[in-house]
Amino acid sequence: MITIIGVETNAVRVALGLRPERVGGLSFDLGEVDVDGDRPVRVVATRTLAQGQRSTVMAFDHLRRHYDPKIIALVGIGGGINRKVAVGDVVVATRVVYYDLRKELPLHTQRRGEEKEAPAAVGHAANAFFTDHGEPARCTVTDPGGTSRTHQVFGGLIGSGDAVIADHGSEIVSYLAGFNDKILAVDMEAGGLSQACHEQSATSGLLQGWVVIRGISDDAGADKNDDHQAVAAWHAATTLRRMLPYLITLDT
Repeated sequence: MITIIGVETNAVRVALGLRPERVGGLSFDLGEVDVDGDRPVRVVATRTLAQGQRSTVMAFDHLRRHYDPKIIALVGIGGGINRKVAVGDVVVATRVVYYDLRKELPLHTQRRGEEKEAPAAVGHAANAFFTDHGEPARCTVTDPGGTSRTHQVFGGLIGSGDAVIADHGSEIVSYLAGFNDKILAVDMEAGGLSQACHEQSATSGLLQGWVVIRGISDDAGADKNDDHQAVAAWHAATTLRRMLPYLITLDT
């Protein structure tokens, strides 16, 4: 797993019962999660040094070199850009649209969106989760403070780039809606992860499994703030915990 900010890392630690471990100058969180009552699943998480695509690629490389996981989940918060999703909901994505490729023309910007899709086995695992739990899935979870909340989990696409979007009328939001109306949320890291997983197959000969799980912490509007980050991060972490029985089949 890869997280970006502290609230995401803490949510993953608690939801999965992980313990911190140092490897040289790097920090990881490790643990074993019982997913089927039969055998534990080894999991490892790391936090990026900074926000953005570049640091995410390096975090991916650290996980690959030290632990070689079969599937990598990017878990944390994102901004909702579709009326279907509300703050506190979760988006599970196996397809990412990177929107920052562009050509700057005198009168306008011509964007050249690029879509990456996770290996088919990951898509089947996500589909199996939604088949069993409904789409959207309705989940009621209790946070570490004892508060129970109900939220929805959607399957959809993530838009990813290097911009912090805080404007409903943003040209980026309009572009993504035109590119694919099933893009539900945006983040600043999924593009880097999907590209890194795609390129590593050239040396390993195997497609690296990946999935993006984003709790919605804001609606990418002008009133964007940090008030709901902890709730969104917890919902994303617990969604990953619920999906582990489906994802672990990829490790057999």
